[in-house]
Amino acid sequence: MDDVQTAKAPVHLWIVGLLATLWNGFGSYNYLMSRMHNAEYMKMMAPNVDPAAAFAYADAMPVLQAFGWGLGVWVGLLGSLLLLVRSRHAVPALALSFVGVLVTFGYQFFVNPPPAGMDDKIVPLVIIAIAAALYYYAHRQRRSGVLR
Repeated sequence: MDDVQTAKAPVHLWIVGLLATLWNGFGSYNYLMSRMHNAEYMKMMAPNVDPAAAFAYADAMPVLQAFGWGLGVWVGLLGSLLLLVRSRHAVPALALSFVGVLVTFGYQFFVNPPPAGMDDKIVPLVIIAIAAALYYYAHRQRRSGVLR
């Protein structure tokens, strides 16, 4: 007999989980389009940036920065999906995603600045804040017994 009881999933879990999946799904799609050198996508997302310069920047990223980017988006997507299925594993996945985001933008801010037109400081800070908030949310849901 299983003595562990879990709380009923609150409505906000489904809302946050769905929004997190959409958010991280977009990040994963952006990663793919950047790595596949999709110039049309790049022109749509950053009309003032030369796609060749954007792709050259992505291709020349230091290994740790590139690893952080992949970790941030793909493990973030996994963590969001784990949140939707109420898995306790969403917590470490979203923690790893947050670390990946910090590594990526730490490099961008302090070591490897992007080319002109891609050097916005606000968007990375928003991404960092969302990654931190998702980790915090999952951690709180785990502690309250919502995640099993």
